[in-house]
Amino acid sequence: MRTQSPFVLTPWVRGLIIANAVIYLLQITVFTGPWFSDTFAFSPVRAVTHWWTFVTYMFLHGGFLHLAFNMLMLFFFGSAVEERMGGPTFGLYYFICGIGATVFSFAVSLLWPVAPFVGASGAVFGVSLAFAMYWPDAPIYVFPIPVPIKAKWLVMFLATVGLIAAITSVQDGVAHLAHLGGFLFGFIYLKGEERIVRRARAVISRPPPKRPKARARARERRAANGETARRPRRKEIRDEVDRVLDKISETGIESLTDEELRLLESASRQFRGH
Repeated sequence: MRTQSPFVLTPWVRGLIIANAVIYLLQITVFTGPWFSDTFAFSPVRAVTHWWTFVTYMFLHGGFLHLAFNMLMLFFFGSAVEERMGGPTFGLYYFICGIGATVFSFAVSLLWPVAPFVGASGAVFGVSLAFAMYWPDAPIYVFPIPVPIKAKWLVMFLATVGLIAAITSVQDGVAHLAHLGGFLFGFIYLKGEERIVRRARAVISRPPPKRPKARARARERRAANGETARRPRRKEIRDEVDRVLDKISETGIESLTDEELRLLESASRQFRGH
C-alpha cells in the first residue's frame, strides 16, 4: 500500500496539516473576533458575494477537537492516497472535494436553509473515500473497537451516518451536507479517472480493422518481396501501452516517466489513425 513508513508524511499532507494548525492557532490567539469567521467561513446566504469562502472555510475550525479529528483522518488516509495519485493530482483532488462540499451545500440551500460552516471535513472525507476505493479491504482499527474494520465498510458507515443526519436535520453542530458533498465530488472524480483508464485500455486492445482484399494482396506482395511486416511492431506497442496503463492503475499517472508519456501520446495518435 505504502512504500514508506506510515508515520512519514507526504509533502501535500504535511503542508495541509501545518497550514490548518497554524491558522487555528491564529484563530485562538490573534484573530479572535467574530469578524474573522464571518469573513472566511462558508455561508450559502453570502456565498455569491463572499466567493473566496468556497476555499477559505476549509482552513478554519470550530474547536480543537474538530481540528484534531480532521487532521487525524488526513494523517491516516492522506499519505497513502497521495503516494498513489502523485502530489499535484492529490492536491487537485483535495480541493475538488473541499469545494464540492460547498457547491453541494449551496445547491441544497436553494431548497432548505443551511447554516454557515467551517472545517476541512468535506475534503478529508473525500480523501478517505479515495483510500477505501483504492484499498477496500485494508484493515482499519477504530478505538475502542477491538477488531479491525475494512476500509470500505468504515467509509460506507460514515457516509450513511452523514446522509441520515442530513435528512433528519439533526442539529449537532456538524456540517453533514459538507461531508456528503465531499463524498459525492470525490466519487465523481475517481469514477471519471477509472473510466479514462478503462477506455484507453479498450482502445489499445481493439483489434485492427479488416482491410480490403486489394490492400491485403498488396501487403502479401510486399511480404513476398522481402519487406518487413509491421504487425509484430503493433503488438509490441500495444503490450507496452498496456504495461503503462497498469502502472497508472497501480501508482497513478504522476509516476510515469517522460518516455512513457510520449509512448502514450504516440500510441494514441497511431491507433486513432487506424
